[in-house]
Amino acid sequence: MDREAMIESVLQSHLNRYPEMKIQDLYKLLHQAALGSEHAFLDPESARDWLTRELAEMSDGPRESLIDPISLDGGIVRIHLRPFVTAGYDADELLESFIRTAREYQGNARLLEEYWRAAVKTAYFAVGTMDKFIQTMKKQNYPPVHHSAEYERIYRPAYRVVAQEFCPATWLAR
Repeated sequence: MDREAMIESVLQSHLNRYPEMKIQDLYKLLHQAALGSEHAFLDPESARDWLTRELAEMSDGPRESLIDPISLDGGIVRIHLRPFVTAGYDADELLESFIRTAREYQGNARLLEEYWRAAVKTAYFAVGTMDKFIQTMKKQNYPPVHHSAEYERIYRPAYRVVAQEFCPATWLAR
């Protein structure tokens, strides 16, 4: 499978599972896949407080796998918190993986642009709409965005973006 087909496969998987995705949710997915989690990291204590709060306030949501590869090579993944808690894993290990990813993973905007071009070919959103959206993001130096209100309401996302290389082997064996 060539690179473009692999990107389209990742995208189609998400679009199938989250059919109410809006363009900003697609952008968020591709932004995380290309740039990792650095944008979400302030400092270790804030990251710990955020994770602790989210774990305590997390409600039911859709059925999800523990590890959800989002980058072309599978190196960047979303660790979904509901199956993480159900499996009894240690939140400190997740926090460490998240922090290491934020500090050590070197993503780049060119990769985000490559992912976006592949997304345009899925025709999930109108090409003109996608072109306008990405041009706006490019002018702002590709900032991170929040999930759309609809995505939040329907899917109640709860995850951390980490580099798979920083995940304990026990998570990967599932």
